[in-house]
Amino acid sequence: MNELTITVAGWAATDVRMFKGQGDLAIASFRVASTPRYFDREKGSWVDGVTEWFTVRAFRGAAITVDASIRKGMPVVVTGRLRTSTWEAKDGPRVDHIIDATAIGPDCMRGVASFRRATGDPAMSEEDISPAAAAIAASKEGDGGDDAADASRFETEPPDVDSGEVEPLDLEEEPEPVA
Repeated sequence: MNELTITVAGWAATDVRMFKGQGDLAIASFRVASTPRYFDREKGSWVDGVTEWFTVRAFRGAAITVDASIRKGMPVVVTGRLRTSTWEAKDGPRVDHIIDATAIGPDCMRGVASFRRATGDPAMSEEDISPAAAAIAASKEGDGGDDAADASRFETEPPDVDSGEVEPLDLEEEPEPVA
């Protein structure tokens, strides 16, 4: 496989939006802005470079935990497969850099994070278990119930989904943010 893997440190520029893809596939999407800084010796100060923008996508059970964890303005680190999407706009061609994420988390070099397991933590009660944990457990048990998303193939086979094929996902309950 000749996939281009990328890691980006930046800031979540939007809140996470949830979508429903083919076969009720849960998809989370948000934008990340990354601006490099360098020290300009002539000016004697730090200078911002060109800001690069990325659309980050997470699928299945990971989409649910990303939605509960990431908020606009948070410093984040994202790793995944880089793709590009081109289209024609009124004022000319446009390019979108898309990262199909294999890992997403807060950037602890820029702030303090707290973590709570979605599954497998004996300290968690039944009420603490997130919708993602139920999806992951259901996929391992082979139970494809109505509320379960298949998280079993996320790491190895993210689907190829065009934005025209998705519609907003109607979540019955708003997940609680990770404290």
